[in-house]
Amino acid sequence: MSIDAPVVTPTAATLRARAAVAQARAFAEADERALDGLVSVRPRSAVPRPQPVWDDAEVLVHEPVGERYRRLVLASNTIAATAQAGQFLMITVPPHGGDTILLPRPMAIHRRRPATTDHPGTVELIYGVVGRGTRALAAVPVGGTLQVTGPLGRGFGFPPGTRSALLIGRGVGVCGVMGAAEDAAAAGIRTTMVLSGQHPDQLLGRSDCAELGVQVIGATDDDGSSDLTFLATRLRGHFDGTTPERTPPGVIMVCGAGVLARLAAELGAHWGVPVQASLEAHMACGLGYCHGCAAPVRTDPSVEGPLVCADGPVFDAAIPVV
Repeated sequence: MSIDAPVVTPTAATLRARAAVAQARAFAEADERALDGLVSVRPRSAVPRPQPVWDDAEVLVHEPVGERYRRLVLASNTIAATAQAGQFLMITVPPHGGDTILLPRPMAIHRRRPATTDHPGTVELIYGVVGRGTRALAAVPVGGTLQVTGPLGRGFGFPPGTRSALLIGRGVGVCGVMGAAEDAAAAGIRTTMVLSGQHPDQLLGRSDCAELGVQVIGATDDDGSSDLTFLATRLRGHFDGTTPERTPPGVIMVCGAGVLARLAAELGAHWGVPVQASLEAHMACGLGYCHGCAAPVRTDPSVEGPLVCADGPVFDAAIPVV
């Protein structure tokens, strides 16, 4: 006689966890498809990259930003003075709670404030606490030090004669493009930035945009305004050319998701303007030594392709010509 196994009904928490995993997998697959054939390595710039330094940077500010993020301000005169928009740092996270964090964490430079007679040069980062490494980083106190390497990578650059720009960021991807907003403000380039996130309290960068004179377009999942089709229609309507302020931008810069990069490329094709996209990737060194962060760029199979850390993180983005 056989005995039937008992039927185990998943709990509500288990079902929510499974749904979250499935949603994250779907997003990742959509991003991968969106980037297929989209990005290419930008032509060599006439402006040389700054030489990276290894710095023991003092933690000046370390505080929560909303429910998901933390703001970290580090003292580093050299990096603050030399970092280009869109570059990043590799942060070595100290041991915490018996855990040793082996690999440094890459983080985009959100703001750069060079030294003055009264204050040291600082770089500002914003990050989400999502795993062991960032939980350990969140425990580093004000007054402590962090070993940082940077500035690293190839950042954004405004084409000569640019008069207006559209920047698009989602979540901490906003940090990837905020440096471009700083450069635009210094150059007198009229700038509009799309801040995207799940909820209104997760739209990072509002105060930075206000300080820099950047017009903000908010887009959230809560009200459906972050839907890609809706957002594309909204932006085309916003830049309809009816007034000088509504003239289409001369360049689009984006960071935060592959699907946003494709949206930017579609808008770029519509307006006939260049698009630069900053990509995110897991990195072990950030210097190109480990060859672990391959960029989604089609190359000859016999030749090693470009790397996000060394050839990016900023790439050109254009809709493939079929």
